[in-house]
Amino acid sequence: MNTCRTTCPYCGVGCGVLAEVTAEGQVAISGDKAHPANFGRLCVKGAALGDTLDLAGRLLWPMVDGKRVAWDNALDKVANELRAIIDQYGPQAVAFYGSGQLLTEDYYVANKLMKGFIGSANMDTNSRLCMASAVMGYKRAFGADAVPCSYEDIERADMVVLVGSNTAWAHPVVYQRLLQAKQQRPALRVVVIDPRRTATCDIADLHLPLRPGSDAGLFNGLLHYLAQRDRRGHLDLTDGETALDHAQRWTPEQTADFCALSQQEITLFYRWFADTDNVVTVYSQGINQSSSGSDKCNAIINAHLFSGKLGYPGSGPFSITGQPNAMGGREVGGLANQLAAHMGFTPQDIDRVGRFWGTTRVAQHPGLNAVPLFQAIEQGEVKAIWIMGTNPVVSLPDADRARRALQRCPLVIVSDVMRHTDTTACARVLLPALAWGEKDGTVTNSERRISRQRAFLPSPGEARADWWILTQVAQRLGFTAAFSYTHPAQIFREHAALSGFENHGTRAFDISALATLSDAQWHALTPVQWPVTADATQGTARLFSEGRCWHPDGRARLIPIVPSLPAAAPDRHYPLILNTGRIRDQWHTMTRTGKAARLLRHLSEPYCEMHPQDAADNGIHASEIVRLSSAHGWMLAKAQLDSGQQRGSVFVPMHWNQQFSGQARVGSLIAPVTDPHSGQPESKHARIRIQPWATRWFGEIFLLGEQPPPPCGYWSKITATGISHYRMAEREPFGDGWQWLARYTASMASTFQQLTYQWAQSGDGLFYAVGWQGQQAVMAFYAQREPLVLASAVIYETLLNDDLPLAERSRILLSGGACTEQDAMGATVCSCFGVGEGAIMQAIRGGCQTAAALGTQLKCGTNCGSCIPELKALIRQHGETIALQHAG
Repeated sequence: MNTCRTTCPYCGVGCGVLAEVTAEGQVAISGDKAHPANFGRLCVKGAALGDTLDLAGRLLWPMVDGKRVAWDNALDKVANELRAIIDQYGPQAVAFYGSGQLLTEDYYVANKLMKGFIGSANMDTNSRLCMASAVMGYKRAFGADAVPCSYEDIERADMVVLVGSNTAWAHPVVYQRLLQAKQQRPALRVVVIDPRRTATCDIADLHLPLRPGSDAGLFNGLLHYLAQRDRRGHLDLTDGETALDHAQRWTPEQTADFCALSQQEITLFYRWFADTDNVVTVYSQGINQSSSGSDKCNAIINAHLFSGKLGYPGSGPFSITGQPNAMGGREVGGLANQLAAHMGFTPQDIDRVGRFWGTTRVAQHPGLNAVPLFQAIEQGEVKAIWIMGTNPVVSLPDADRARRALQRCPLVIVSDVMRHTDTTACARVLLPALAWGEKDGTVTNSERRISRQRAFLPSPGEARADWWILTQVAQRLGFTAAFSYTHPAQIFREHAALSGFENHGTRAFDISALATLSDAQWHALTPVQWPVTADATQGTARLFSEGRCWHPDGRARLIPIVPSLPAAAPDRHYPLILNTGRIRDQWHTMTRTGKAARLLRHLSEPYCEMHPQDAADNGIHASEIVRLSSAHGWMLAKAQLDSGQQRGSVFVPMHWNQQFSGQARVGSLIAPVTDPHSGQPESKHARIRIQPWATRWFGEIFLLGEQPPPPCGYWSKITATGISHYRMAEREPFGDGWQWLARYTASMASTFQQLTYQWAQSGDGLFYAVGWQGQQAVMAFYAQREPLVLASAVIYETLLNDDLPLAERSRILLSGGACTEQDAMGATVCSCFGVGEGAIMQAIRGGCQTAAALGTQLKCGTNCGSCIPELKALIRQHGETIALQHAG
C-alpha cells in the first residue's frame, strides 16, 4: 500500500493523518503518530474519513444555468459577467465568500485577486462566523492576531479553564490530551465554564453553569480579585489603570448576581486562578459567537496579562479554532477587514502590498463582512458573489433571508465538491472543486502550526483545484502576469515572501524563512509553528516569552471592559433562549460527515435539548416532534430531555440542512445581531418559543438506491450504504396507506411505480408494507401513531441480501427486522466500533462498572475516547436504577 501523510480536514486541531491506498483503490485511515498535534490520536470523524471519499453526489463538471458546459465556457462566463458588472457598477458590486476549508494557497489567490486587482475588499469568509472575535481580542491586546500557546501548554498547565467550549465533542483530540494529562497528574485542576452540563464536564473539578452570555462579567470579577491582591500586576501594560477602574465594581457579590452563580463558586475559581502559576484558558464559540464576543475575549486575556500568566510553558489565553484552515485564512487576509499577511488598510500597508503584488488597484478600505455582505446582496448593492467551499444558506444567521438574497442576485457562482447543497440550489454557475484527498497545499491549526494536506487520490471527473480555477478567471480578467501560477508551491513561496516583506519584526506573522523552499521541499514540508524566520528556522512554540508585543511601543494592552448580556432577552412571545453548537459525530453542514453511515448512528436526527421542567411546562414529551420559532424563522426537531440543560435555555445542533431534513436549519432562527468590533454573529443566543407539533403518525421507509425524501411535514434522512432510509412524521391523518405510498412512488423511477406488495394493518394502527420487484425486495415501509422501534441494521441487511430465502426475507421485513427490546435500546454510543446502548447496558448489568471494563469487553471508548463521558453516564444511570429498585 502507498501511505500518504496529510492533515485532517475537520476542526482546527489539525491532526496528522496517514492515508493508505490499496491497489484496489481502497483507503485506510489512521492517526499519524509523528504529528505533534495529535501523536496518532483521531476523533471518530477523522477515523471515518475513508467513508466519505466516494464520488456519490459529487459535482464533477462545470454547470451554467443547470446545464453541463466545458471548462472554457464556464470560465469565460464567470470572467465576462464579472467584468460587465464591474464596468457598470464598480468593483464594490462584486464579492467573494471563502471558507476555512480552503487551503492557504487557494485563499491567497482569492484574496489577491479580489483585494489587489479587482480592487474591492468584499472578500470575507465563514471564519467570520467562528473566529472573528478571537482575532479582534488578540489584536487589541497584543497588536497582532497572535495565539500565544501550544497544545503542549495544556498538558504542562497546573490548571486548565475551558470556557464556552464543549471540548470533548468539538475538539476531541485536545480533550484527550487534557484527559491523559489529568490522569498522569491528578492534581491538575480543570474548570469548565458553560451554562450547559456537557460531556466536557466529566473531568471538571469545578463546573460554573453561569447565566448565558455573562462571561465578561465573570472575568472582569477575576481581574478585580487579582488587583485586590496585587494592584501593580506583573507586566508593563498600557491602559492598565483604566481597565482596572472598569473592573473595580465587579466584586464577588456583583459578579455572582450578574452571572447567576454563588459567591462561593466564584471565589473558589478566583482563588485557584490566582494561586496557580501555570494556567491555560481555552475558549471557543461560546465566547466568540456573541454580540460582545470581542470584549469577552479581552476580559479573558486581561486576566492573563495582569497576572503574567502567558509567555512561558503551561500558561496563556488559548483560542481554539473551528476549521482546519481558519488561521491560514487569517494569515492571507481572508477577512474583509484584513489586507494580506496580517496587514490592514493603513496607507503604509496598502502601499506595501501594492508594490509587492505590482498593482495600483489595491482596495483602499475594509469591505463588507459576512452579515452585511448578504444584506447588501439582498438590497441589490452587490450584484455578483463567488462562494467557495461553504454553505451560507445553512450556516449564516437569518438563513432564510440569506437564501432569498442569493435567489435575487444576478450572478451567484459556487465552487464546491457537492452537487446538491442548500447554497448550490441558488447558483447560476457551479464549478467543481477538488475535495480532501485530491487537493494539495497547506493549512494552519489553532496553535499556529502549518501542515501539509497532500493529495493521495486522482482528480475525479473535471474537478480542479480552487487556486487553478481562480487563476484562470484572473487571467481572463486581464491579470495574467500576476496570476501565472502552475503549482501551489509557487503560491506558498509568494505568500511566505510577502509575510517577511518590509517586516523587520513589526508584524507577528512571518514565515519568510520558507519563501525559498523548492517544490520538493514544499512537498516534504513537516509541521512547523510560525513565526519561521532566519532567527527561528525551526519555528516558534510560544509567543511573548520576552514580554514584547506588536503594538508600536511593544507593550500589551489591558482593554477596559463593560460587560453586557446578549442583545435579545426573552419576552412573553419568545420566552426561551436558543443555544446552537456542534455534536460529537457531525461537522458543519454535513456535506462530508453526512456521507458516513456510522457517523449518523450516534445522533441521527435533528433534536432540541431542553430541561425536563421546561418540557413539562410546554406540554412536551421526550422524542416528540416540536416546532421552534423565532421572529426570523422556524424549524422542526425531536425533543430530548436533559437535566444538564439550564432552565429557560434550549440547545439545537447547527448541522442539519435540507438534504438531510425537511425543516431543520437552525440558522433560520438566529437574528443577524453582530459584535460591533468583530462583526461576528451572536449565534449562541436567540429568543424563541417552542410548541408541540401535533403529530398524527410516525413512519420509517427503506428504499434501495438514492431516492427523494417523502412527502410529509417532517422527515430526516439516515445515511445507509445502498439504501435511502427516512424517518418521518405528519400532522395530517394517515388515511389510506396505499394512497400515501402511491403519491410518494410517483416521484421515483419506474421500478418503484410497478411493485407488488405485501402489507398489513394491525388493530393498534400499525401499517406496514414491503414492495417487491420480482424476487427483489426494494422497499419496506412502517407507520403508526407512536414513534417506531425498528431494527434498522437488520432491515438494511435483509434488503441487500438476495441469498436469503424469499419467505425469510418477507418474514424479517414484515416484522420490522424482528426487533427486540434490546435492539431498540437507543443509538450507537461508540461510533468507532459500532457499540450500541443496548449492548453497553447489558454489559453493565453483567458487572462492567467502569468505562475501562466496558472497553475491555466491548472495545467502546478505546479508540478516540469521545464516548467515555456517555459510558460513565450509562454506568451512573444503571446505579440510580438499582437504587430506585431497592428503595421500591
